[in-house]
Amino acid sequence: MSKPEALFGKFRAGNAEFVGRVVGDEVIELSSKKIIDVIEGGASEVGRTHAAGDLRTLPPVDMPSKIICVGLNYRSHIREMKWETPTTPIIFMKPSSAIVGQGDGIVLPSVSSRVDYEGESAVIIGKKTRNAVDGVKAIFGYTCFNDVTARDLQKHDPDWTRSKGFDTFAPIGPYLSREAPSRVTTRLNGNVVQKADMSDRVFDDAALVEYVSGIMTLEPGDVIATGTPSGISPIRAGDIVEVEVDGIGTLRNPVTSDEEHRGGR
Repeated sequence: MSKPEALFGKFRAGNAEFVGRVVGDEVIELSSKKIIDVIEGGASEVGRTHAAGDLRTLPPVDMPSKIICVGLNYRSHIREMKWETPTTPIIFMKPSSAIVGQGDGIVLPSVSSRVDYEGESAVIIGKKTRNAVDGVKAIFGYTCFNDVTARDLQKHDPDWTRSKGFDTFAPIGPYLSREAPSRVTTRLNGNVVQKADMSDRVFDDAALVEYVSGIMTLEPGDVIATGTPSGISPIRAGDIVEVEVDGIGTLRNPVTSDEEHRGGR
């Protein structure tokens, strides 16, 4: 499959939502409203093509049963945080309610004084998987992810559920690629703040799927975010965060305060 045919997304045109195949600046509409139908092979082209610029791009995943994240998986980030290299993956979970998509706002909670971006690549599970022997076979595709974190709360709470789980703290998208990426880049207000080859990871995609599936059954559409490189720093209201993963595109999200969000701005 060539790379243009390997990109899928979820879109809205007016009040209609649909899944599409992305080819350049065009989106070929498919016969489904859910990406899970593409994952399971049940979506076909309907004969309509849209200009991508005329559509709103939605989160490409359909409320996955779980989002598993990985901490301290890039050697550069381990050095940055002054931790020892883990011998097994450090995992935690985010709720699906934290998901937002392309162009949606990251809302800074009023209870936190420091919120950080964490640009990442994520894998999307393609089939029900338990105790995977070859983790690659369980992967449907790949996308961009931002593991937004309330850093001050993370340091004080006994676990990371609150600091990682606020609404809007899981930007994901814009598309799903069938082809494995090799590099992640994060920009803050247009300036590159993170850039790393995925070869810097301690545990690769296959190893993470194998490890996680040995603990819990993975369902089609589940997300595993594979860790962030060095360069984390705070975000503030008015900032723009972009996470780019090669072959997928750029996930772009503005940052807003809780007060602005509640005021409907």
